Order: sequence, then structure tokens, then C-alpha cells
Amino acid sequence: MLFIAVISTSIAQQKEISLEDIWGGVFRTERLDVLRSLKNGKEYSVLNYDRDQKASTVDVFDYKSGKKVRTLVNTNDLDGIEYIISYEFSSDESKLLLATQLEQIYRRSALGTYYVYDLKSKSLTLVSEDKIQEPTFNNDGSKIAYGFNNNLYIKDLSTGNIKQITTDGKKNSIINGITDWVYEEEFAFVRAFDWNKTGDKIAFIRFDETNVPEFSMDVYGEDLYQTQQVFKYPKAGEANALVSLHLYDLKTGKTSKIDLSKYNNYYIPRIKWTNDPNILSTQLTNRHQNTLDLVFVDAANNTSTLVHQEKDDAYVDVTDDLTFLNDNSFIWTSEKSGWNHIYHYDKTGKLINQITDGDWEVTNYYGFDQNTGRIYYQSTENGSINRDVYSVLRSGKNKVRLSDKTGTNSAAFSADYTYYINTFSDTKTPYVFTLNEAKTGKILREIKNNKALKSLVSGYKTSPKEFSTIQINGHELNMYTIKPKDFDPNKKYPLFMYQYSGPGSQQVANRWNGSNDYWHQMLAQQGYIVVCVDGRGTGLKGRDFKKMTQKELGKYEVEDQIAAAQKLGDLPYIDKERIGIWGWSYGGFMSSNCLFQGADTFSMAIAVAPVSSWRFYDTIYTERYMQTPQENASGYDENSPISHVNKLEGDFLLVHGSADDNVHVQNTTRLVEALIQADKDFEWAIYPDKNHGIYGGNTRLHLFKKMTRFIHNTLGEPKEKMIQIKN
Repeated sequence: MLFIAVISTSIAQQKEISLEDIWGGVFRTERLDVLRSLKNGKEYSVLNYDRDQKASTVDVFDYKSGKKVRTLVNTNDLDGIEYIISYEFSSDESKLLLATQLEQIYRRSALGTYYVYDLKSKSLTLVSEDKIQEPTFNNDGSKIAYGFNNNLYIKDLSTGNIKQITTDGKKNSIINGITDWVYEEEFAFVRAFDWNKTGDKIAFIRFDETNVPEFSMDVYGEDLYQTQQVFKYPKAGEANALVSLHLYDLKTGKTSKIDLSKYNNYYIPRIKWTNDPNILSTQLTNRHQNTLDLVFVDAANNTSTLVHQEKDDAYVDVTDDLTFLNDNSFIWTSEKSGWNHIYHYDKTGKLINQITDGDWEVTNYYGFDQNTGRIYYQSTENGSINRDVYSVLRSGKNKVRLSDKTGTNSAAFSADYTYYINTFSDTKTPYVFTLNEAKTGKILREIKNNKALKSLVSGYKTSPKEFSTIQINGHELNMYTIKPKDFDPNKKYPLFMYQYSGPGSQQVANRWNGSNDYWHQMLAQQGYIVVCVDGRGTGLKGRDFKKMTQKELGKYEVEDQIAAAQKLGDLPYIDKERIGIWGWSYGGFMSSNCLFQGADTFSMAIAVAPVSSWRFYDTIYTERYMQTPQENASGYDENSPISHVNKLEGDFLLVHGSADDNVHVQNTTRLVEALIQADKDFEWAIYPDKNHGIYGGNTRLHLFKKMTRFIHNTLGEPKEKMIQIKN
């Protein structure tokens, strides 16, 4: 009894997590910001901000000792620069490109004011009076290429001369060297130009958006009349930008177009120069994205060769793993064995060998050490919810597990692969940064450990995240559960499920908390059991598991969530009459479908920024998994929440930002109209001028307060019990 009393007192002294804590930054982690390894392999640089001095600095540290060696730049020494957002070195590390005053465009793109800082002369040069995009040094740091107003420019840093190398750029029509909206979002890159090794040629992609339908978005602002943001957005089945590949020769000043008509050239998702200054690699795909061609272009004679081709019955993922070795042989990753692994090909495309193999996934390719012949990578060899860092010889032999703690490990290697900085976390340990020896993985020193945060969190009421698997529809699905700290197996608890469920995604992972985790902990301490299940179609369990949802997005994933809820509802401590589900984006698409199609299972759902029909979403993402609506109408419509509104019986909260350039608010308005015409009661909220993230000022706090109230009102204690408690 004394022991129980002590434990009870200890729990009572712990704080309750509040939404103000979560969104006020109380649980913010320490990180290493904008870390760059110097070419000597013995030092690294980071971007720091001194709040007392109100100055940004780029500081250099010694890997082994951890001591600061020098400060490369301090904004207090520079006229007109108050802070630095990011920085890049020239290849010879004689100059720094400093990014300031960035103005966000879309998820990855921004306009910014950029400066070049010469480390020897201490001189500062403004790259352009205009706000520009993606400035990039050539190899010797003598020139910078950048995008402005849909055209490409080159600045000679020694003379200050600026040359415009394309002239046909026009808003919502022609873009040179910078990706359009859909490429940026779905192929995950913005800079569509690349310098060759000798700096005398630039390859770039040209986008002709003329025939792409426009999407307009009202921006309400604070003025008397709203404005409109109008941009090209190709929805599934509609016209994409016509893309072409071009080479600009600095010596002749001429631009040539590369003929790619022999290949699958509907999309050009990657360009990259090889180590040969005349050989450019480009990755090309067909519209279905199930065939990918790796083509080498010889810039000297404007010829091209198909070097490698990947095919898949579903789709082929585009990655940034392509790496050229000194002899122009290359490293490539592929799922052709049924799992994502590393392959080595010679410069003609002949397979030398498969480097990794097994029923596990390579989740990150870090690089190749030319001196030792070792490949460095991250994988799920220690279980699909974990990540470890490994090295292996190019032959595939002598594999070494470098990380030794079970959880999520990632690595940032020094330029010469002598050291790496390991980032480790698990559900109980916030990010720990250590310096490790690359050869053995031996920890040489600790850099940061977030112990203060760990101590702070221990002062709050939290429950362990319990990992398990659940047998559903013939598969062992990964699951985690968060129970109230004072969990009593003899009581009945409401169940609140969270998921995302998109192709290749993962939510059940052994890593430190995100903001949603703290919210889930808060809900657990308020009497809810929170569960997350990664169903079929999610990632890191092999190609077949991930791609089984092909052409049927929302079918098998919904079946799995409903079946999991039913199975969990049979547990003696779950109240099967009070089961809810929520999700954001793809997760909102899922939670809507689960409530509508699982009316006998779910009593409530929250959908934030959901896709309500894949007909409204973009070409590259949607058609990768669904083909076009013209080819697969039933796949689009039978799995759309709009098609199932008549089945709604429970409580539904629908939320969207009016300025969501990604999942347009059209998704919610069309779903709302369908619900109204079906005479269904529901709650909804629109956040003015907020994008897909729905944040800014008090926005996130307001949103999560709304969702928390909705949960209490719908999943909380039944009214009869509440009355008994009050009496």
C-alpha cells in the first residue's frame, strides 16, 4: 500500500500536457543546423544564431575534438545582412553563398536575396538586385547560375557581368531551369539545371505549360477586395507541361535541344552530369511511371544512349541515389528483387553486381568511399520500424553494422568518410548526436544529447508507446498503442485511431515524438487509448506489400483500418461503441472513408485537408498509383469518400485551409455539397488563407483545440455516465 501511495503521489506531481505546451515550443528539440562537411574531412561547419549578439554565424568545428576552430562569417561584420537562413560552399571552399530574406513560393521553392562572401578577401557581393531562385556555383566558384522570372542567368563573379541565357520565359507559360508546381511537389526538386564538371556547359529542363489547365485560388488578406493566385496545376488525366532537355555552351553562347524521342520521355524527373564533363545523365519516364530510362547524353556530338531501364507492373520510384564513381560506373537502387537494394553498374550499363540483398529495405544511400571501396547506407535490417547504419564492400562482402542502439539511426559522413555524425532517437530518447568512426562505428564523442528535453518530458504524464503487430486480412501489420498512464484493464476506454496510410509511408516507427505524438499523449491522459496501424500499401515491408494498392487507392487501406478497429473493439478494455479515427491529407481521405464505409465500426472521424476524390489531385502523384481517370474510372470513383456519403451515421469534423495549393479546398467543398444533398449532419471549418499545413500565429493551437473538443464531445463518457458523475 505504501508503494502504491508513493507511485500515486509521483504521478500526481507530474504535469498534464497542454496544447499550449505543444504548439508553444516547450518540447522543441536541439539540432545541428545546416551542417556541411569540409573537403579536408577533418572539419565541419554549422549555422548558428547568437541571440545575445543578434548575429548569424557560420562556424567551423573540429570533428575529433568538437572544438570550434574558427568563424567563417558573422552577420555583425556585414552591412545589410541581419541573418542568414542557409549557406553553401563553392567546390573549392573559397566562397560562401548566403541565403537571406527568403520568400516561400510552394513547399520547396522560394525567392531570395543572395550574397557571395569571399572567405579570403572578406568581400561581400550581392548576386542580384532582384529576388532570385536556386543560385548555384559552377565547379571553380567563378560563376553562379540562377533563375529569375522563368529564365536562366549566369553571373561572372570576377567581372560582375550578368548574361541572360534564355529569353522565352513567361509566367504560366514557359519556365526554364526551374520546375513547375507538379514536378516540385511530386518529383521533389526545384533546380532543373546543372553545371558540368568543367563549368563550360549547363544542362536545363524547359517546361511549356501553355496547355496545362490553370487553378485559381482566392487570397482574402486584409484588403477590401480579395486577390487571386493563379497557377498551372495538372489534375489527374489532364495535360502536363511539355518538357524538353537543353544544353547551353558557355564558350559558344549557343543552346541546343537534346533529342529524346527514342525514349520514354513524357517526364524528365532527374538530370545529373557524370564525372565526364561531356556526359550528362538524364532519367526519363512514361506517363504511367512504370518504365524509367537512364540515358547518357554526349554533349560533344549531341548523341544519346540508353544505359539502363527499370520496369515495374505498378510504378518505378525516382530517387537521388544515382552516384557516379571515378571510372563513371554508377551506383543505383532498385526494387526489382522485391526489396529496395543497391546495385553497381559499369559506365555502359552492364551490371557488375548486386551489393545488398535480403528481405529488408535500403532506406538511405549515403555514399561510396573511393579509398576503401566501402558503400554506406541505412536500412531496416533490424526490423521495419527501426533504422540502422551499415557499411559494406562494393563486392557485397564484409558488411558492418555501424550503429549499435535499436531505434532510428541516421548518418552524415565527413567528406573523406573518416567520420560520421550519427543521429539516434527512439520513443524514449530524444535526438542524440554523436561523432563516430566510419570504419567501425565506434563513438568518439557526444555532440548533443537533448537530456534537458528528456528531463522536461519526464515531468509530464506520458505513457510508453507500445509496439506490436496485428493480424489483419492475412498480414502482420505494424501497430503502436498509447494507453492512459493509470490504465485499468477492468475499465472500458474509447479508442482513437490515427493513420496516414499513403503509398510507401510509415507512421509506426521507433523514433522520438513529433507534435502529433504529444497530442496523442495528452488524449491518453484524458482517458483515451490511441492506436496507429500501418496497413497494406504503406512502406518498408517489401515491394509487393507497398504496391498491392495499385489502381485501388483507398480500398485495401480502408479495409485494414476497419478490420483493425473491429479486432481492437473486441478487447475487454475497449468500448466498441466509442471508436474514432483521424488523419491529415491522405490520412483525411482515409478517415472520411473509414467513417462512411465503416458506419457499424467507427462512431466519429476527423479529416484535415483531405483528398475527397483523386480526380481533383495532380497528375504525377495520382497517375503513378491510379493511372488516369479515363483508364480507371471505377478505381477513382468507388474509393472516393464522395461516393459513400449516404452511409454516414457517426460524427464527422471536416477541416481545410482555403489557400491549400496542394490538396485544393475544392476537395472539401465538393464533399460538403455531397453531404448536404445526402442530408447528413456534420461539422466543418475553413481556415482563411492557410495552406496545406494550416499553421501561422494561433492557427495550429486553434485547430487542435477544436479537434480536442470534438473528440471529447463525441468519444467522451456517455451522457448517462456524466450525469451520474455530476450527481
